[in-house]
Amino acid sequence: MQEAELDTYLADSISGYADDKVKAGSWSPEEALERSRVEFKRYLPEGVNSPGQHLYCIVDTGQDVTVGMLWFGVMHDSPRPYAFIYELRIFELFQDQGYGKQAMLALEAEVKAMGLDTISLHVFGHNPAARALYDRLGYEVTDLNMSKKL
Repeated sequence: MQEAELDTYLADSISGYADDKVKAGSWSPEEALERSRVEFKRYLPEGVNSPGQHLYCIVDTGQDVTVGMLWFGVMHDSPRPYAFIYELRIFELFQDQGYGKQAMLALEAEVKAMGLDTISLHVFGHNPAARALYDRLGYEVTDLNMSKKL
């Protein structure tokens, strides 16, 4: 991903992440956008050159069109480093065409080439399509938060 592509991505993702956190009940609508900006700045302080962060455009080379994006970081907060997916996004026009699965399989090869043996991620409970993709690819629940509105 180039810096201009990152700028376009951030314009949409910062607000989308804020909306997801509000839907999940984690943040209030009043604070969500600013909290999202702060988190993105913390993880991507130097844009596409941020240490330990890997940002990719997902491109259908046959059609020469960008169909989505993928962002992961290398984490060192456990005994062994691992890859953590911050976001996999397939643009709406290209969803349900296998691009997400292809991107995840390509990511697995990339992560193995980096000498890592684990990929972790977070899925919002209100995103069953993402959960279904990860289930099909063999991802297992390692932690589960649940809430009940009263």
